[in-house]
Amino acid sequence: MSACKRLLSDMRPWSFGRSRWTSRARDGMVVRGKAFSSSTCPKVCVVGGGPAGFYTAQHLIKARQDVQVDVYERLPVPFGLVRFGVAPDHPEVKNVINTFTQTAKHSRCSFYGNVNVGKDVSVGELLQAYHAVILSYGAEGNRSMGVPGEHLAGVYSAKDFVGWYNGLPSCRELNPDLSCDTAMVLGQGNVALDVARILLSPLDFLKKTDITQPALEALAASRVRRVWIVGRRGPMQVACTIKELREMATLPGTRPEMTPADFEGVRDALKDLPRPRKRLTELMMKTALEPPGEKERERWSGASRVWGFRFFRSPVEVLADSGGKKVAAVRLAVNKLEGSGEAAQAVCTGETEDVPCGLVISSIGYKSLPIDAAVPFDPRRAIVPNSMGRVQQVLGLYCSGWVKTGPTGVIATTMNNSFDTARSLMEDLDSGKLDVSAEKPGSLRIAALLEEKGVNPVVFSDWEKIDRLEVSRGEVCGKPREKLLSVEEMLAVARS
Repeated sequence: MSACKRLLSDMRPWSFGRSRWTSRARDGMVVRGKAFSSSTCPKVCVVGGGPAGFYTAQHLIKARQDVQVDVYERLPVPFGLVRFGVAPDHPEVKNVINTFTQTAKHSRCSFYGNVNVGKDVSVGELLQAYHAVILSYGAEGNRSMGVPGEHLAGVYSAKDFVGWYNGLPSCRELNPDLSCDTAMVLGQGNVALDVARILLSPLDFLKKTDITQPALEALAASRVRRVWIVGRRGPMQVACTIKELREMATLPGTRPEMTPADFEGVRDALKDLPRPRKRLTELMMKTALEPPGEKERERWSGASRVWGFRFFRSPVEVLADSGGKKVAAVRLAVNKLEGSGEAAQAVCTGETEDVPCGLVISSIGYKSLPIDAAVPFDPRRAIVPNSMGRVQQVLGLYCSGWVKTGPTGVIATTMNNSFDTARSLMEDLDSGKLDVSAEKPGSLRIAALLEEKGVNPVVFSDWEKIDRLEVSRGEVCGKPREKLLSVEEMLAVARS
């Protein structure tokens, strides 16, 4: 059976219920004072209320004056990784929420949280209700290290660790053990450096952020004094950006500790590097090799915590303590590089070394998961197969963000990626490839389906209640906000 036929097989005849949501109108729908006419206009559904979803919605609304966009989100709260992934000490990155809020409050956009697409409603049912459906649900899975011992106590994914200190409801019970002296972060991207920085940051810094109170209390009691940031390749292949490296290099109360031999030949190769990579590598070499200036020397002399990159290393086994249940060390394969630049490949030399540590955080990448058995999915690349955002084999189905490309880039990358998908949809509307002559019921149909299952969506004005409460809770202790940590708490406030 083709993907399109499988999706169509999910569809059922329409029937409208009598919920508060569906009874607001029969010929139109009113949400927060917005009246939507049921006359024929392109109705588009976006699945996922994170950066990809909101950027896609924003571009659609600006590009065409008659398009109506509904954004569905699994959690009761919007903004995805901006809320749950961006480091708490990076408030400037979270300012994009202001733009997303403008989009959500636009007269032709509606937000519906607490709706789990794939469970509460199928993608096939969405395709029946809307002219187009855009999958923008991100990457909720972890990439496995695939080594023995990775399931020992004390080993965590960066996704879960970040979710824990940022208040992701599914990670609230993580309670990582921070009683050890040495932590190892596997991976050298921005998330890896975020994790290392949070582990080593002075508490006074973190107290002024929106980090959760349980995480703040755990970090206050933390005994971690050393963090190794391990990568399989060399200094010229690290995946972090210069901003994150500079933050590590200037982190109060810490000093760097690197292996000079790892930088052999790097200086000679600098002249051939692109400017961003050159600047990043120069800062790394300065941090690792050059004698510190007077201010740095003073800071280093009083430092109680140490961090450093460990290059040319790959994990081959997580070693247990004498009890056999908790991590005690990581066995690392020693690598050499074949090739040069970004294309260089790490090749094992046959040597290994065991590095003691009591905490391991794997930051080797996120991955998207299938949302619906009827939606095409490439398990090897962990994406929805697509051409410029058009999902293969299914007319009217699109994708944007990480589920389209894999988990790459920063928020600006996701913005461009999402705009490209919106442009593809606009092209299909303008060319007639997508037929919008037939009326579609949009959210009215979905409201009836959700009512049948006892699912009550959270609209944007409900989220604003949660937002106000979190901000007021934060003001009490000098923080931007104190987040609600469970879906139950969020729903209780939304319904108040």
